[in-house]
Amino acid sequence: MKTLVADAAVIGGGAGGIAAALALARAGRRVVLTEEYDWIGGQFTSQAVPPDEHGWIETFGCTETYRRFREGVRAYYRAHYPLKPQHRDDPRLNPGNGWVSPLCHEPRVALAVLEAMLAPHVSGGRVLILRGHRPVAARLAAPEIIAAVVVRDLATGAETEVRAEYFLDATENGDLLPLAGCEHVTGAEARSETGEASAPDKAQPRNVQAFSVCFVLEEHAGQDHTFARPERYAYWRDYVPKLSPPWPGPLLGWAGLNPRTMQAMRYNFDPHREKPGLFSGLWAFRRIVDRAQFEDGAYASDVCLVNWPMIDYMEGDLLTCDQATRTARLADAKQLSLSMVHWLQTEAPRPDGGIGWPGLRLRGDLLGTRDGLAMAPYIRESRRIQAVRTIVERDVSEKFRPGEKLAERYEDSVGIGYYRIDLHPSTGGNNYIDVPSLPFRIPLGALIPVRMENLLPAAKNLGTTHITNGCYRLHPVEWNIGEAAGALAAHCLAHGRSPRGVYAARAQREEFQRELVAQGFELAWPENLNLDDGDPHVHAR
Repeated sequence: MKTLVADAAVIGGGAGGIAAALALARAGRRVVLTEEYDWIGGQFTSQAVPPDEHGWIETFGCTETYRRFREGVRAYYRAHYPLKPQHRDDPRLNPGNGWVSPLCHEPRVALAVLEAMLAPHVSGGRVLILRGHRPVAARLAAPEIIAAVVVRDLATGAETEVRAEYFLDATENGDLLPLAGCEHVTGAEARSETGEASAPDKAQPRNVQAFSVCFVLEEHAGQDHTFARPERYAYWRDYVPKLSPPWPGPLLGWAGLNPRTMQAMRYNFDPHREKPGLFSGLWAFRRIVDRAQFEDGAYASDVCLVNWPMIDYMEGDLLTCDQATRTARLADAKQLSLSMVHWLQTEAPRPDGGIGWPGLRLRGDLLGTRDGLAMAPYIRESRRIQAVRTIVERDVSEKFRPGEKLAERYEDSVGIGYYRIDLHPSTGGNNYIDVPSLPFRIPLGALIPVRMENLLPAAKNLGTTHITNGCYRLHPVEWNIGEAAGALAAHCLAHGRSPRGVYAARAQREEFQRELVAQGFELAWPENLNLDDGDPHVHAR
């Protein structure tokens, strides 16, 4: 077995993992970064989902490196794509002009930018990236100390032992936590445990937010790109999820629920003909190419990224099952997504009274796949560490902080974020949970496991609950968590300290926080915020 030695091993190359690796590398540390899929970038790339962000993101509310990533995406389009002059010169260029995000982009562009951000560190030997590798075992030097993690090459089966001083779990599902024996939680905690109004009476460890297998579509009127019925089409065409409150019809349909009001609504879908900013409009929802912004003839169609409620997979989770079951559920979720495409092509009611859009075509080439679907499932909820501080609903919910403009002002802040507590329907039968929240801080205590000493969460696996995961799971927050974890590991290596010691000793913590500020972290929100300006979809108004 091959052995690699580094200062830190970052297991998982999504948004948090890349940010963690960048933080360690700029401190001069040697990093092994592993990623299960061929593309690094996670949500941005292999999962194909443009960033979900708050309304202030263009001016404040994220780390400096996350801002560099966002502006790098825009710069890439300006340098390489045939944009019309007025759009090339737009400082807030949104290539897809999708209403859900101020930066809807192609996954390949995000991949190029992330690769470029890591490139000098890869070239300088500080970062080694192992693509197509999954963690399969952890070796302990003591019950609370990881000595090595074994990762397996999914193409060859060969295994590599990675030895390091610190191990950062940035996997999408928190896969390193059970391997290392780290105390962790899955699903929904009981109300008696957390005191959360939105939590269930009893713990539900298998009650996890739905995941989705996303895809992108073009529409070519007058052409026929209909493909054969997927194997599970009959099942998914008639499928009505068992949710409380009930879903108002078959999942493959235009009937849905407004997450904020829980009132029945009807989605709109009309390729190339939707009104801009239409809340119910699905074509422009996460559109990643708006052909009107590019030179005439550059695109024959818009390109629409599909991450709609209709492809939320609720039949089982990916956290509490063995690998064979996980593989089967992922295959079934792909069947759901392919069934959605086929339904759109053949049976979907059209606004003009017709049936289906046979001109819809999958663009798997934009996703690096042959089946037309995203390389990886879009993961909303991970395993979460049992932390020395757990973030609970009353810390962030607007309901429990009447008259306040900010969430709990954690003195141990290592970053900030903002989004509604936004939970999708779950495997336990819950419908949407959508709770107004307040701009929040990320407490250092939520990054410290209750027992493990050299393991840090670097993604959605920090010390949140099932409920607060709903606002701490978004792209810029995950990036901030990962970057803070990487900076913490680098700080401890430089000063001979432990993460637990930095958290417990005020002087050490404040020294670390000053370092974060110098590195471009924002640790507190302005006190005079207009919350309406921070609504995630304010740009679409």
